[in-house]
Amino acid sequence: MARMFGTDGVRGVAGSELTVELATKLGQAGAYVLTKEKEHKPTIIVGCDTRISGEMLANALMAGICSVGANAIYVGVMPTPAVAYLTRKHKVDAGVVISASHNPMEFNGIKFFNGEGYKLSDALEDEIEAVIRNDMRDITFPTGAEIGRIDYRFDMKTEYIEFMKECVPVDLHGLKIVVDCAEGASYETSVKTLQDLGADLVAIHVSPDGTNINANCGSTHMAELQKCVVEEKADLGLAFDGDADRMLAVDECGNIVDGDQLMAICGNYMKAQGKLKKNTIVVTVMTNLGFSLMGKKQGIHVEKTKVGDRYVLENMLENGYNIGGEQSGHIIFLDDNTTGDGLLSALHLLKVIVDTGKKLSELASVMEVLPQALVNAKVPNAKKEKFMDYAEISAAIERVEKKFDGEGRVLIRPSGTEPLVRVMIEGKNQEEIDKEAEELAELITQTML
Repeated sequence: MARMFGTDGVRGVAGSELTVELATKLGQAGAYVLTKEKEHKPTIIVGCDTRISGEMLANALMAGICSVGANAIYVGVMPTPAVAYLTRKHKVDAGVVISASHNPMEFNGIKFFNGEGYKLSDALEDEIEAVIRNDMRDITFPTGAEIGRIDYRFDMKTEYIEFMKECVPVDLHGLKIVVDCAEGASYETSVKTLQDLGADLVAIHVSPDGTNINANCGSTHMAELQKCVVEEKADLGLAFDGDADRMLAVDECGNIVDGDQLMAICGNYMKAQGKLKKNTIVVTVMTNLGFSLMGKKQGIHVEKTKVGDRYVLENMLENGYNIGGEQSGHIIFLDDNTTGDGLLSALHLLKVIVDTGKKLSELASVMEVLPQALVNAKVPNAKKEKFMDYAEISAAIERVEKKFDGEGRVLIRPSGTEPLVRVMIEGKNQEEIDKEAEELAELITQTML
């Protein structure tokens, strides 16, 4: 039986895969596992992104929480990192976000934070899943006055905005910025924060209707932002995803600045300021080879983990590092917050621009991005972990690996959040690696359907 939790919580199409019944069970089992050692009546903060299914699932989840005797605080639409912060600030027992991040609107997800604002370990997720698969037999369901309550606190956005301004108190007067909020959870918090700090702001995709989140906008669809930055003669553009835990940028010429480049910019600035702990940046195996070359040149150690921001975070906590992340723009500044935070990343980038007086294009040149092709192969979700079991696929992968041995690399992996196998090839010739990646992805799709 496939594991219920992926790399970022439980995710699926809302109403068919991620059902109201499952959300209720996750509320019950999650509240039980995360609060069973507590002597007091536990409290859990719940927030969501702008998807139409968000409130349906949030209410089901909170019903589950209350049914096992825990209280819920519902904060409404809120960025994922804001829920992590509020969980920690208010010293509640756990936090939950209803979001499918950068996925299309029909998807949704449920991800938990512990009382310190960190995503759960695999072991804790497995424990929650075991309680559900055991039909809740370990749980005692209270009645009467012991049932939990729901408190509605839609004012907590202000607390997060003020926290962001305290973390990076940068003066943005004189900077023209285009921000794309992906019709998602940051449509108020990011706009208000940047305006409060003095930016001349052009905000796009800030009218969520429940069905337009991530629709040809945000950090996964940046063409409109690139065009807008050039037309507005802006200094840069910022793109968030649906739950605002990641951010990508666009320089003044309209070129995308990805997560690898953003970490290189901020990491080098931190090193110059004496604030880069152990002179190390933590990245994943998907990070561009150019990042490692940048590290060698700049005297920065590059630590690599498997794909997933949770594994980056685990490495950072274990070894005492303070910046790490993914090429997708999921960057963790551990001195400030406990998870990837798109707005926080944006403010750190803007501080480098303000303090150095350099344009983003010049700052991004600290790292040469080597040719890389990334193509998604659509496969049945239940089969995505087994792609190497197909002889035709494994033989094709072996052929491509031999072809690029010594002059690049090949990385094939199942997505942790979507029914996809991701094909990534790096090499010297963009046209060649694009062709090989497309052909390999097509083969995987056709073979596994």
